[in-house]
Amino acid sequence: SSNLPGASVFHEKQRLELCAIHALNNVLQERVFTKETADDICKRLAPQCVVNPHRSVLGTGNYDVNVIMAALQSRDLAAVWWDKRRTVQSLCMSKVQGFILNVPSRVSLGIVSLPLRRRHWLAVRQVNGQYYNLDSKLKGPACIGGEAELRAFLSEQLSQEVAEMLLVVRRDVEEDGSWLNPDSPNN
Repeated sequence: SSNLPGASVFHEKQRLELCAIHALNNVLQERVFTKETADDICKRLAPQCVVNPHRSVLGTGNYDVNVIMAALQSRDLAAVWWDKRRTVQSLCMSKVQGFILNVPSRVSLGIVSLPLRRRHWLAVRQVNGQYYNLDSKLKGPACIGGEAELRAFLSEQLSQEVAEMLLVVRRDVEEDGSWLNPDSPNN
């Protein structure tokens, strides 16, 4: 029923290796992109290539960051690469629509968890004043809390060696750099 917390939060669950598409849809809070639209973007980015470098070799759709950036551009949004040497305290949260994190993920085949480290895309965004982890591997949206909890969550995620973060912002915010607090040092 609709009075459950999180019931109004759009959350796509993981299918195959489409976590980049789920992350995009979850960060936009609607089903905007499908495997087909992402594949079309791949073809546009690498039209001559038989084996598309923007997709995983298995053809299951583990798309790379260029596809995510191109997909966001088609919605008048931009992805800003977060420099991990900065502190997340310098983020101007009100200017950021959402976050797409790329984190290491253990590969599990059924019961067996392989020691392989895969890269996994997940989305975080604010819905009704609360921030949610919309990782497509979760059974449902996980409420992170307010801005302070979000900063703690992002710091923790980014403390992993290979983790990366993209800020999803409107194009004008990308251009004027207002996603950074004006009082934060630029280095």
